[in-house]
Amino acid sequence: MQFETTKRFILASQSPRRRELLGQLGIEFDVQSADVEETSVPFETAAQYVRDVALLKTRAIDAPDAVVIGSDTIVVKDGQLLHKPKNHVEAVAHLKALSGTTHEVMTAVAIIEGHKEVTFVETVRVTFYPLSDEFIEAYVQTGDPFDKAGGYGIQTDGVFFVEKIEGDYLSVVGLPLARLTRTLLDEKWIALQQEAVQ
Repeated sequence: MQFETTKRFILASQSPRRRELLGQLGIEFDVQSADVEETSVPFETAAQYVRDVALLKTRAIDAPDAVVIGSDTIVVKDGQLLHKPKNHVEAVAHLKALSGTTHEVMTAVAIIEGHKEVTFVETVRVTFYPLSDEFIEAYVQTGDPFDKAGGYGIQTDGVFFVEKIEGDYLSVVGLPLARLTRTLLDEKWIALQQEAVQ
């Protein structure tokens, strides 16, 4: 399946995971990183917070002639946000809090073209196996937790923690590609490429 567009696209993220996922659409896009202070966004509800951060990132890109896609992912445990751990101690604490329990991963997507803004939030429930202190320590020593919400990456060694996922796996990775594609199609930003019948 191929998609086509006459639009110019910008991904407002330096995340290699999001870049790779958006690349699966087969459309050309530029990458620009939005330099924003995520913690400046007031927290009322987790869904509102992650949506507002995605909007903040997307609005920070000054490109009125382009379709700008921004995204943010958070991990929520018992109503508390688990941000990217700042140090070893915090990474261990995050993983101990998630061990043997179910938490939510929320990924928001904001799409802006001119004055038009479309947003959505995808929520996934992730259940971890109980984790031993040795297992947690071995993972933290890899350095993988420090650039990831909640202190783990499901597409890397964090996958060894996961007992069950309820929802879109790619949303946990960082970009709910199926819902994004449907939104881009519904809003006429992209179209299915019609191949000639042989």
